[in-house]
Amino acid sequence: MLFFLLYRRDSIQYNTGCQTEEPDKLDIRMSDRFLSPEPVVVLEKAFVRPFKNFVATAKTCYSGKGVVRDEDLIEGYELLAQSIYQAGHHTTLQHAHFQFTLTNVSRQFIWSFLHSHPFYNSEQVSQRYVAVKPESFSIPPLSGEALDLYIAGVHEQMEAYKKLNEMLLPLVDAEYARLFPRQRRNFNRDVKKKAQEIARYVVPIGAFAYLYHTISGVTLLRYYRLCRQYDTPLEQRLVVEKMVQALLDFDPEYKKILEQPLPIESTPEYQFYQGYAEGMTAQATERFLDEFDVSLEGRVSKLIDYKVNQEAVLAQSVREVLGVPRAALDDAAAIRLALDPGENRLLGESLNLTTLSKISRTLFHPSYTFRKKLSHTADSQDQRHRMTPASRPILFAHTSDRPDYITPALIKIDPKIEAYYQEVMSQCWDRFARMKRLGAPLEYALYLLPNALSIRFTESSDLLNLHHKHAMRLCYNAQEEIWRASLDEAQQIKEVNPSIGSYLLPPCTLRNMAGTRPVCPEGERYCGVKVWRLDLSEYQRIL
Repeated sequence: MLFFLLYRRDSIQYNTGCQTEEPDKLDIRMSDRFLSPEPVVVLEKAFVRPFKNFVATAKTCYSGKGVVRDEDLIEGYELLAQSIYQAGHHTTLQHAHFQFTLTNVSRQFIWSFLHSHPFYNSEQVSQRYVAVKPESFSIPPLSGEALDLYIAGVHEQMEAYKKLNEMLLPLVDAEYARLFPRQRRNFNRDVKKKAQEIARYVVPIGAFAYLYHTISGVTLLRYYRLCRQYDTPLEQRLVVEKMVQALLDFDPEYKKILEQPLPIESTPEYQFYQGYAEGMTAQATERFLDEFDVSLEGRVSKLIDYKVNQEAVLAQSVREVLGVPRAALDDAAAIRLALDPGENRLLGESLNLTTLSKISRTLFHPSYTFRKKLSHTADSQDQRHRMTPASRPILFAHTSDRPDYITPALIKIDPKIEAYYQEVMSQCWDRFARMKRLGAPLEYALYLLPNALSIRFTESSDLLNLHHKHAMRLCYNAQEEIWRASLDEAQQIKEVNPSIGSYLLPPCTLRNMAGTRPVCPEGERYCGVKVWRLDLSEYQRIL
């Protein structure tokens, strides 16, 4: 019998939820409800007996009679489960996974919480390809003038989104006409979607999204334990408690190990701010922002650290894998064997095989650290590269009343469009400042800031995962900001580690070097530029 058969649930939705002392049923106070439609959580698929499977996998480690299956557990396993959990042996909780659909959740919540760690998989609606609807926004529990200002802000920013779409169409149309013949299939559709992709920069980060979100049992327990941290504690609590309620309805035995959420007062960030209250001034925030920006030296992503002997260590690790002396394989040849698609043909595959290939795994040893600045919307995509982790900010600590945003390259081409964009940004920050003066919690005021909002952080990666990221994001179809950051990174790595940097390339170039056909893997989404014939120094794009 297959004990990890998936269970399908189509009809159970959890529209209420709140933490109580005994988490049998969760019931939220009316004062804690969003004024917009509440988040909807549906448990779509799960293991048949997830809690028993957690114990069965643990017992298998000490079984002299073969694999222990969850249906073999009759009684007494609850105490073992509690003992294993308390001892911190939590890998057994990773086997059972739960697939949720989430609706009416904000982009800010997704960025700040759901996607701020590596242990999940999500597929969410894209603002690049799907138009944002005017009514699709989180409206937090505000009242009076603050509520009126918030709703007016959403309406005005959505009007700007519509207007900017219209203003950008001629620019996008002209650039597409330069790259493609007009008889190209879906020409007009692609033009509209590209204009929409850029216009979305004015949309508030409180915009709704819907998504599939799949996590393991231990990740859901972690969500629940830490759902009251910054930046979106109310929305986090609402959504996570509904996820936990769905889990308990499906398998009540998880109550035996479920720990209650930590109060926000117990988090180290909260405790720091309590002692630093006098230092949290607008002037101090702006000094920090200015210091960070100066340190970038005009780049989107600045290389700030790397290991001293990266290329030598990489070459030696290749020799170690193969068991050959330096005389048989010098450093240059060893690096080519790991990174040159002409020799390591796995790099020309569509399926990323590098974590399993013995030679490719040598790429784990070199590593790089970057200081980066992206818009909220671009970083929401950048953070999906979960194996290039970053220390992203507590957002309220990075925001002042001074407009602080990213301007897409295409908008800078037309002075009239750029002036309108700057006017919209100025209005966004003016409303944000007025919200604060009215006493609105920062948690709620942040929802009104635009997708263009600047996000500053430090990001690190080993070469294996950075190589894969660059293969995806140096593609001309990648989001323009992330493409520009990846180009910055590849060029700087090439300066300090030329043998390594020569192979940080887009997918078409890697496939061409490997002899893989077709060269471009994007099919009808081909960008129109023969990038595989260009040097990194020749890369240019505005779309």
